[in-house]
Amino acid sequence: MSLLASLPASDTFETLGTGDRPSAFAVSELATLSFAAVGQELARLIAALDLSNEPQDVVVDHRLASLWYGFSFKPDGWDMPNLWDAIAGDYRASDGWIRLHTNLPHHRAAALKVLGTHAERDAVARAVRDWPIAELEAAIVAEGGVSAAMRSRTEWQDHPQGRAVARDPLIDWQSPRSVSLRDRPQATAQRPLAGLRVLDLTRVLAGPVSTRTLAGFGAEVLRVDPLQWDEPGVIPDVSLGKTCAYLDLKSEAGFDQLQNMLAQADVFIHGYRPGALDALGLTKTKRDEIAPQRIEVTLDAYGWQGPWATRRGFDSLVQMSAGIAHAGMEWAKADKPTPLPVQALDHATGYLMAAAALSALTEAALGNTVMTAHLSLARTAELLASLAKTSDLGDITAANRDDYSAASEASGWGPGHRLKPALQVGQSDMRWSLPASKLGTSAPNWPSFQT
Repeated sequence: MSLLASLPASDTFETLGTGDRPSAFAVSELATLSFAAVGQELARLIAALDLSNEPQDVVVDHRLASLWYGFSFKPDGWDMPNLWDAIAGDYRASDGWIRLHTNLPHHRAAALKVLGTHAERDAVARAVRDWPIAELEAAIVAEGGVSAAMRSRTEWQDHPQGRAVARDPLIDWQSPRSVSLRDRPQATAQRPLAGLRVLDLTRVLAGPVSTRTLAGFGAEVLRVDPLQWDEPGVIPDVSLGKTCAYLDLKSEAGFDQLQNMLAQADVFIHGYRPGALDALGLTKTKRDEIAPQRIEVTLDAYGWQGPWATRRGFDSLVQMSAGIAHAGMEWAKADKPTPLPVQALDHATGYLMAAAALSALTEAALGNTVMTAHLSLARTAELLASLAKTSDLGDITAANRDDYSAASEASGWGPGHRLKPALQVGQSDMRWSLPASKLGTSAPNWPSFQT
């Protein structure tokens, strides 16, 4: 068995382009290696499916890979929605810094309730000042919100959750079983994932990156969200190549429809914390009954064991918890948390999830045992911390005109231009048959089954 366990060696693929994201950490190196992992696993799948007799050379553009870790879409004549809520951000407390993540209304309400103040940034800052960071973090989490105290790398490595994460493999393969792949006559060396149905139950940001990547090589991706859900500053970037549907999974009809879609899916990618799918009624036993031939990949924020395994989290929070923002502050000689220049934990985890799905598909094609892949943002943070910076050939801070495709993309918000693909595998390069679309604009059905 050869399920993906680590990043590829740098001498196993070709690299083009130069430059680096300015950071204390090897962000650009991680970008290139995560794209290469996708390429390596796609090349293995092409060979396993006998789609080509030719060598599948993997080529990664280092500059473009670094840029794809930021926003891939440039609006033409309109502005992208704001990514952050007005009171989200870093605040100085009585004994250090804490980050509040308030983009979702219930997370904002939880933080404001604990702080006993109204939604105005100066008022929040005044309320935070009297709190110890660990106590405020715990209180907001207990109220159903999300926050993260800034810890150093040493403090995180000594923390019970930091120790638990350090014991996790990069990709934790669990629940071995046999899987028989459905025939896909549409698949070619140019579009190796054509006809592959991917059910996407992920949200900000790693999971959507993974399914966007699979769509780029021809997969049919159906994203399902709760009614009225939106991620205004994110969706134009990550809904590329997908159909996006709303579904009330708490209703009997909605849950039945989800089961129907899962039964027809080849790959199931989700971002539910441990136990959350069970609470929905979609236990592992139920999933095995509904879709025994599925490939499954999942992620959470803080890892799959330890006291924080069920804690909600986002990239910016994990950076605070895991010592990345603290190390960046020391590197920049700053007086406040200094996070990565991009949400690299999300992006890297997303590409690794896509690579894991391809790896499992390959094992199934070869008749080998397949397992479910578990990843986490916190474990990816440990990977990033372990990488050495190998070059410093000019800062990559923004894309220029030559980095974008000449063709205009008619997104659901307006026209714009997408970054050129960063990865090519043999005859296959990344291209998307659908522009980015708003959530809830499609029916909750597989387009390939509609007449």
